Amino acid sequence: MGSLQEMRKVLQQKNDTISKLEKQLKLKDDELAELRTKLDKFKSILPATQPMPGIHGAERKRIRGTGISAEPQALKSVKEITQQQVKKYPKGRSAQACIKTAIEDNDFMKNLERSQIQEIVDCMYPVEHTKESCIIKEGDVGSLVYVIEGGKVEVTKEGKFLCFMGPGKVFGELAILYNCTRTATVKASTNTKLWAIDRPCFQAIMMKTGLLRLEEFVALLKNVPTFKTLPEEGLNKIADVLEETYYDDGECIVRQGASGDTFYIISRGKCQVTQRSSSNSNAKVIRTLRRGDYFGEKALSGEDIRNANVIAADKGGVNCLVLDRESFAQIAGTDAKPGPKPDQDGSSIVIESEFADLKIDDLKNVATLGVGGFGRVELVNIGNDTSRTFALKQLKKKHIVETRQQEHIMSEKRIMSEARCEFIVRCYRTFKNTKFLYMLLEVCLGGELWTILRDKGSFDDNTTRFYTACCLEALAYLHAKGIVYRDLKPENILLDNKGYAKLVDFGFAKKIGFGRKTWTFCGTPEYVAPEIILNKGHDLSADYWSLGILMYELLTGSPPFSGADPMKTYNLILKGMDMVEFPRKMTKNAIIMIKRLCRDNPTERLGYQKNGIKDIQKHKWFEGFNWDGLRKRTMTPPILPTVRSPNDTSNFDDYPVDDEPVPPDDLTGWDKDF
Repeated sequence: MGSLQEMRKVLQQKNDTISKLEKQLKLKDDELAELRTKLDKFKSILPATQPMPGIHGAERKRIRGTGISAEPQALKSVKEITQQQVKKYPKGRSAQACIKTAIEDNDFMKNLERSQIQEIVDCMYPVEHTKESCIIKEGDVGSLVYVIEGGKVEVTKEGKFLCFMGPGKVFGELAILYNCTRTATVKASTNTKLWAIDRPCFQAIMMKTGLLRLEEFVALLKNVPTFKTLPEEGLNKIADVLEETYYDDGECIVRQGASGDTFYIISRGKCQVTQRSSSNSNAKVIRTLRRGDYFGEKALSGEDIRNANVIAADKGGVNCLVLDRESFAQIAGTDAKPGPKPDQDGSSIVIESEFADLKIDDLKNVATLGVGGFGRVELVNIGNDTSRTFALKQLKKKHIVETRQQEHIMSEKRIMSEARCEFIVRCYRTFKNTKFLYMLLEVCLGGELWTILRDKGSFDDNTTRFYTACCLEALAYLHAKGIVYRDLKPENILLDNKGYAKLVDFGFAKKIGFGRKTWTFCGTPEYVAPEIILNKGHDLSADYWSLGILMYELLTGSPPFSGADPMKTYNLILKGMDMVEFPRKMTKNAIIMIKRLCRDNPTERLGYQKNGIKDIQKHKWFEGFNWDGLRKRTMTPPILPTVRSPNDTSNFDDYPVDDEPVPPDDLTGWDKDF
């Protein structure tokens, strides 16, 4: 009897526990529902121009659709850039300390190198504003960044108060990256003392310091027999991998008897080499090493047991350029070859005979396929032939001139007209008049990958793999010609009638050759690589970063880095891919591949090392993928678009009739070779 009562008691306790847990779960569900309600309410009051991560639709497409570009840098030789003098303004110690502290406290500018920060401090000039005066007006175009030394400013957006800022704060920093409209109004609440620097000066500092650093590192590498025979592009790659490390006076850099995999070149200071002949003897100084001297070179070819100590012996400390065996091995076998010089006059462009006599008046508009900042893309027939259609890209010359994009447009024309790749949209010929430029393009009626992603929400591994592979084939073609694309995103990927993907819109593409860098800030905020944001100069590896971002967006429906405004997005990118939370549904191999494509250091990215793009194609995520079938177009694409006729635009969004005023004439002649 007692035993039965005990069992009932235990059962009652269990029932009570279950009841308690159910109540807790109910509370959790209620809390979750309340949080979701708050989140929906928060989303609804956000301005439409501030997309939240994961937002889809026409508004998000409009925000990032046209991409962002600074004015292309004027073509100068390395010598001209490195010898360029920037104006410096005298300032007291307290002002210097205030500016430096402000920069080091700013989410974006704190990522700059010490030497760059010092140059910016030196080049900032004084600006004073009286109480109630406007420093920055929302909507205006700006090129200055400010640091507050004295006084207080008020920040408002759309007439609503945001915050006050006082001494030691930076504001307006987006303007030093590219030509942009101000996103807020800043007024002086008191008489205010500021320091300012403009975009041309900032960019000159960044280019100069970057090139001087590269020039210095290459010169030091040329003193080392191991590197003497390497071509220029190989030396530049190794110079990019070198890490500058500081050692205090008396610090042991290399210890006798220890194994090592690292090579060193002294860039500043001096070191003493000491050696002991037996385990009991004292180490004796056998020589002194100075700037340009090197040690540990055997470590690059195999495991090295150090036969001496190397000790920093300089009161100011010692700086060494450091290269490890793995980094050297990844670069030493690079099969990059010097690229052809970019065509300056488009002389290699050949117009196919069927289009040679075509005139712009021969083209008849059928429907609108897309609308962008520079103009429209129309579906057109030639004459009365409805059996074949084309895409006609129409660009406003006046707008191109106003945004200083002439060089980019001419580059787009050259690259697209020469391209012969199944994964790149063909450009058959170009036209121009006093108001517009026109590009007659191959039409892809399967629609934009962006639209399909928007409608489906996200793709599975197999679907993502197919579109990533198509993009990779296009990049392999471009990179083999020394061309960087710089605008990879779903909006710039079109599907043809069979469902194969092709890259379009080459407004940011540029032929830079091999082992060389370019400096113009351009791309789409969520997709730009950290070296572009930091104005370090970038090369072909920027496209591998974008490929990793594309993979993430296709698999999840949203890019990994997305802030309320471009500057917030850039600061998230600078924190790196390690700070990104990957969804549980994403496979391990996909995550590994994305992280390897999106390394902060461009030289460490998958695709940029000695085996090039083959390293991406052979990655585990692509295991079993039919590359041969893709290239021969015998694979069945994961999504088969419905295209009923050459005039079927059902896979594109509807666009309103063009009711914009006719742009004014542009007769400056910059487009004579278009």
